[in-house]
Amino acid sequence: MNIIKRVKLNNFRCHDEFDLDCNRPTTLIIGENGSGKTSILEAIYLALRGKSFKGVDKEILRNNADYYRAEIELADAQKIIIRFNGNKKEFEIDGKKSLRLPKKNRYPVVLFEPDDIYLVGSSPSRRRDYFDELFKQINENYGIILGKYNKALRQRNDLLKEETISRDDLFSWNVMCANYGAEIIQWRVNNLAKINNKMTDIYRNIAKNDDSCEIKYLGFNVDENKYLQNLENNYEKDRILGYTTFGIHRDDYEFIFNNKKADGSASRGENRSMILALKFIEAQILEQEVGKKPVVLLDDIFSELDEMRQRHLIDNFKNYQMIITSTAVPSEMRVDKKL
Repeated sequence: MNIIKRVKLNNFRCHDEFDLDCNRPTTLIIGENGSGKTSILEAIYLALRGKSFKGVDKEILRNNADYYRAEIELADAQKIIIRFNGNKKEFEIDGKKSLRLPKKNRYPVVLFEPDDIYLVGSSPSRRRDYFDELFKQINENYGIILGKYNKALRQRNDLLKEETISRDDLFSWNVMCANYGAEIIQWRVNNLAKINNKMTDIYRNIAKNDDSCEIKYLGFNVDENKYLQNLENNYEKDRILGYTTFGIHRDDYEFIFNNKKADGSASRGENRSMILALKFIEAQILEQEVGKKPVVLLDDIFSELDEMRQRHLIDNFKNYQMIITSTAVPSEMRVDKKL
């Protein structure tokens, strides 16, 4: 069953006016680079998740325009309308307006961007952001706790920059960072275990071989007391550097291929097959944990995949609504919109 039925945009990035019917399970949008394909997916993501995956509202606003408007009609006839007047954004659903998308109206999304293909060898912050966004969708509480941790971390870092700082000044912030940080660690470890339970089997289904793969959590798996102790022990170093050197904000994830670090040992094709496997698992876990089939947004990734992996992508997502952008028409697919 389709979730998205229609997309209408006004002054949304490069789009003056735009209208798209999404009546089929798979919608293909074709256009040159810079024609606004990604902006359509951005509007859908904004309507389903309550935020953009690409930029802030003032960046979304079309040049010289006073407002932008995005209207997403769902299959149940419900409409989500987002308006931004240059200063304030509001969501309207069934005539009710709010400054944020209500939790009950949020919907799971699998977003596949070209940069995701390079996740294996990307920066630690890129991998952290990727898994944080996934874990936020799996459970809203993860995002709430992570937000509280980041707020406490900013306060601690601000204090560390002051010349008259003492250990006692940091204690309350150490306690909060330890409390929230230890909870985030458990979320990350538990969710990663769910992914790894499926990773090798799905990878082998794609690659048709007996290779193995997993994702390793490169963080300190400590309880709240040990976390607090580490913060206390790092006081002198943190004070000199002016920032917090220990914590979940510095964690990383490492892809392992046949018991070796994938970055450097796995081929380009093997790395891409691992990312495909991860995306398929993402859809499965979101459906299991949230109880809703996610909408799958594929942003111009066919140029990054060979024909075999393209087929796997389409086959594995065939039971989900897909909205795809591309610069060229993949084989045996009908174009729904040409920009």
